[in-house]
Amino acid sequence: MSSAGPKYSIGIDLGTTNSALAFAALGVEQPAVEVAAIPQLTGPNEVSSESLLPSFLYLNGEKEFPEGGTSLPWNPAPAYVVGRFAQRRGAEVAGRLVSSAKSWLSYPAVDRTSALLPQQAPEGVGRISPVSASAAYLEHLRAAWNEQHPDAPFNEQDVLVTVPASFDAIARELTQRAAKSAGYPDAVLLEEPQAAFYAWVERHPDWRTRLGKGDLVLVIDIGGGTTDFTLISVADRDGQLELERVAVGDHILLGGDNIDLALAHAVNAELAGRGTKLDSFQMQTLRNQCRVAKEKLLDPESTDTEAPVTILGKGSSLIGGTIRAKLTRDQLAAVLEGFLPRTSSTEMPEAARRAGLQEIGLPYAHDAAITRHLAKFLRQRAAESEHGAVRRGASGLACPTHVLFNGGVLYASLVRERVAEVLNGWLAEEGFAGAELLPGEDLDHAVARGAAYYGAARRGKGVRIRGGIARSYYVGIESAMPAVPGVPAPLKALAVAQFGMEEGTSVTIPGREFGLAVGEPAEFRFFSSSVRKDDPPGELIEDLTGDLDELAPMQVTLSGSSDGFVPVSFETAITETGVLQLWCKSRDGERWKLEFDVREKR
Repeated sequence: MSSAGPKYSIGIDLGTTNSALAFAALGVEQPAVEVAAIPQLTGPNEVSSESLLPSFLYLNGEKEFPEGGTSLPWNPAPAYVVGRFAQRRGAEVAGRLVSSAKSWLSYPAVDRTSALLPQQAPEGVGRISPVSASAAYLEHLRAAWNEQHPDAPFNEQDVLVTVPASFDAIARELTQRAAKSAGYPDAVLLEEPQAAFYAWVERHPDWRTRLGKGDLVLVIDIGGGTTDFTLISVADRDGQLELERVAVGDHILLGGDNIDLALAHAVNAELAGRGTKLDSFQMQTLRNQCRVAKEKLLDPESTDTEAPVTILGKGSSLIGGTIRAKLTRDQLAAVLEGFLPRTSSTEMPEAARRAGLQEIGLPYAHDAAITRHLAKFLRQRAAESEHGAVRRGASGLACPTHVLFNGGVLYASLVRERVAEVLNGWLAEEGFAGAELLPGEDLDHAVARGAAYYGAARRGKGVRIRGGIARSYYVGIESAMPAVPGVPAPLKALAVAQFGMEEGTSVTIPGREFGLAVGEPAEFRFFSSSVRKDDPPGELIEDLTGDLDELAPMQVTLSGSSDGFVPVSFETAITETGVLQLWCKSRDGERWKLEFDVREKR
């Protein structure tokens, strides 16, 4: 970092479907946020600047394109094709397309650092890891910035990268790892719904006249791969309005990707009725084509009633065997109805029924009804503010006063209208008026814009939302008990980090010592909860069922020569970049750091 300090705050939305970069000049009283144009391949030997970088990576063959056909201004021979051309080419050759890498970062059932994408890659096609794919998008954004701002090198700026609010410590650590691999030395992580709200605040300096004490803002973010819910309360602290993030929903793999798949099945059923049968690779291509068609029909400027869908045939006569179909606006509306049914606020998502054997794939939400997931979120007991209880109805439903929409799926007016209709119906049943919709601008760039604004706010140039970590964290403690054949020692969970613990702070677990195994292999188990907000560090939980979710365990041999256990106390720290660290400290001052494992849970 130069002695002069950073010139800009750079906000990066690392999205499931699209990524974006926005920036704000520092050192001015009221920083203005701008969206960057991102140079990228749009075809062989074609480079254009667009305001979004599609989060797609294409594993091109050695001689698939003419020499120099994939050159970029900063790289004459990139290893992969990234962005708009990757998305377009992958719609035709699905077996070489990497998509939804961000969703894979949060999936603990696989080694997310191993080369496993594309899942359906044919023999002879290489694969890369979700971390590497994410790093490729981030590296492209860094190189694009440096190409356009040679006087302000990327690694000398304040950089913020957004993640879903529901990302746990492991997924955040993996995002940090991808960022470092892409040349981001100290990227700060920020939750996407908070970033979207920051974008609204940046566009509305008069926000204090629009929101008042006791108001409760529901942020609904439906993106390409996930649905995120967040509640932000408006409190009064010493006569000044203050924003506090009071609840975060579960990680729900439900969004535009699911809609694309549903549309593909609808079009496939129509093709089957005409006697056309598609194989698995053609179905993947159809899904990608349906994504493109959906985006055309959902474009606010579009008046088209249908969009073409084309699938290459098989065999030597590919052109002659091309399969042509279409996606109609009526089909799209029917599919969206299944994702947004009119439900009551007491209807919860259906529990998954697991088959004995399954393909390895993303753990998509079993219930596709976004409205039922919203009802569950508003009924969870985690939504409480330190300044008092949030507004609730007689049935216990958290009742927002305002709603802010974010995410590409919510571009469609029929989606926004249905969500508002269902929510306001619930509020009416609780005796409240309908929630006011906060005017949202530019759903595609709001998260990046808000991240850039937050970077300036961290330097005292804007309002900040009090939030801290979005979950409480626990470490497993084995009970001391006499050996009993066939009965394992019970496991308890020690709270080590409480919901809301702020970045840049640490806490020592008071009054407790535990035995730490050193000098021999040992397994450490970790848990988290987005619901339990009131467990202070040091609380010992006897019952591990219900509200605690187990994370990937850590198997490691800690340094030391003891033949047994070293008495230690715990200290938890949240770094300035938002990473959780758990330290074990012996009586003589020796320290060991326990880190969440990012590999497969066995």
